Amino acid sequence: MGKHIITGEQFAVFRGFLREEEREQGTIEKYLRDIRIFAVWAGEREINKELTASWKEHLKAEGFRPETINGKLSAVNKFFRFLGWEDCRVKYLKIQRRLFRRADKNLTKEEYKRLVETADSSGKERLALLMEVICATGIRVSEVKHITAEAVQAGRAEVSLKGKIRIILLPGKLCRKLQKYARRQKIVSGEIFLTRNGKGLTRRQIWAEMKGLCNKAGVAPSKVFPHNLRHLFARTFYRIYKDVAKLADVLGHSSIETTRVYLISTGMEHARQLERLGLIF
Repeated sequence: MGKHIITGEQFAVFRGFLREEEREQGTIEKYLRDIRIFAVWAGEREINKELTASWKEHLKAEGFRPETINGKLSAVNKFFRFLGWEDCRVKYLKIQRRLFRRADKNLTKEEYKRLVETADSSGKERLALLMEVICATGIRVSEVKHITAEAVQAGRAEVSLKGKIRIILLPGKLCRKLQKYARRQKIVSGEIFLTRNGKGLTRRQIWAEMKGLCNKAGVAPSKVFPHNLRHLFARTFYRIYKDVAKLADVLGHSSIETTRVYLISTGMEHARQLERLGLIF
């Protein structure tokens, strides 16, 4: 058996493989970034299970959170499986299921409202409307490109991912706001959210624009990122309808367990729930 050595050609072929799997662009870039980090750390050493396990210990010693370490291991393990290097794969860290989420990550409805109002008052109409679209529908930031003039006219957007087609319903009030915005921007077909050059907004651009609102809106930067709007949608939907199976369908999750992660309450909320049990006299 020859030595296992990572090459640039392998990266290129693996990127093509991930695209064939219809992985989101952000996921592809994260996988490749984590694999490169591993490759740089490994240097010229031969890749084997012992080396990969040593990298796992290195990440732990560097203070990375278990979830982050498992994310990086997921990337290299998938890469090794693609290459047929099954003997190089390692086990993930065991993580106890979280009972509540960190308060510094929990975006409230009031904070979301301040972000939208701040964007509006700062003349950033596109950003304000974009945040409302994500938070009112629960779509992924990578799915924003499917919000087109045609979708707004129909009141629904069709998303195709990994061979599955998902329908995203657009509330009437949201459609009216999008139609007015499209008319002002002279958009009659195609994507609604475009740059000045007529190109679709990237995940990085949306992330950066949202971060730019933090100080003026008085919202902690740790709470402000596109995916957190999806989390707020999920919690709000479940609070009203109490239907986790329906919510999983709306979010496009193949597993209800994934949806449950979105519904974890904060430590403060969990403490209030314990108080309401009335078991302390």
